Amino acid sequence: MAKKKQRFVLEFEKPIVNLEEKIAEMREYALASGLELEDDIKRLEKKASQLRKEIYANLSRWQRVQLARHPQRPYSLDYISRMCSYFEELHGDRRFADDKAIVSGLAKLEEFSIILIGQQKGKDTKENLYRNFGMPHPEGYRKAMRLMELAVKFNKPVVTLIDTPGAFPGIGAEERGQAEAIAYNLFRMARLPVPIINVIIGEGASGGALGIGVGDRILMTENSWYSVISPEGCAAILWRDASHAPEAAEAMKVTAPDLLKLKIIDEIIKEPEGGAHRDYDLAANVVKEAILKHLRELVKIPPKKLIEQRMEKFSKMGAWKE
Repeated sequence: MAKKKQRFVLEFEKPIVNLEEKIAEMREYALASGLELEDDIKRLEKKASQLRKEIYANLSRWQRVQLARHPQRPYSLDYISRMCSYFEELHGDRRFADDKAIVSGLAKLEEFSIILIGQQKGKDTKENLYRNFGMPHPEGYRKAMRLMELAVKFNKPVVTLIDTPGAFPGIGAEERGQAEAIAYNLFRMARLPVPIINVIIGEGASGGALGIGVGDRILMTENSWYSVISPEGCAAILWRDASHAPEAAEAMKVTAPDLLKLKIIDEIIKEPEGGAHRDYDLAANVVKEAILKHLRELVKIPPKKLIEQRMEKFSKMGAWKE
């Protein structure tokens, strides 16, 4: 008999999951015993739906950070396989190595041929080690830029899927120019004469996210986060105690609604009820539709104007008057 896959449950999800498990048990019992329990099951399903709406409509910023890190959340390859009718992965930066934390290649998204670049985490310990927990090395950012240069050469839009706890901070990465690789990508992406769409699908942490995060449209899925530092990192600096991360998340305003209000991002992509990990197909479909909507607008803009608008967009961030 096949072993049932272990379900990961966050603390605030437990009341919902307990109710869902009770409903599943009642269905099994009704089937085995022949008893008519449909009315009771429907009543519990209605209660579960109401509970889901109440809990997920009132999530704290820290709870959204936890959802963004959910180990069963869909990652870049999950989205790519569901959104694209064709994907041909291209490897290597032609300088040092192929960084497995970044997947990139040629893709077909409905009527568009695009260059698609995504940060990829692992589903288990073995895969996380292979993907370096979604933390790119400098060669990952250089691979991404190599693909973006191909996009310019063949006049193809660029779409990036962002999901990283940060660029890898190891000695080897620093020796090979981690900061320079990210800085060069920022500089070059600001001036690429093709449409660029960035989608934050999970964690958008620090320069690790920004290394593939400069674009004409910045979109965030509903339960993702985006910040210059993680809540734990902020708490360790301000309180000298990472356990203050929930307070830091509230103060930092890292969630999609916060960043839309601050005009850092352009759109929030609604997730399936209960989070993207509950329905991969629906999650991928809404992300796909959002990307297509913006692509159809951006491809009509002349390259020179596209660059001007992109530069203006980022120049306005952080500006203020006294």
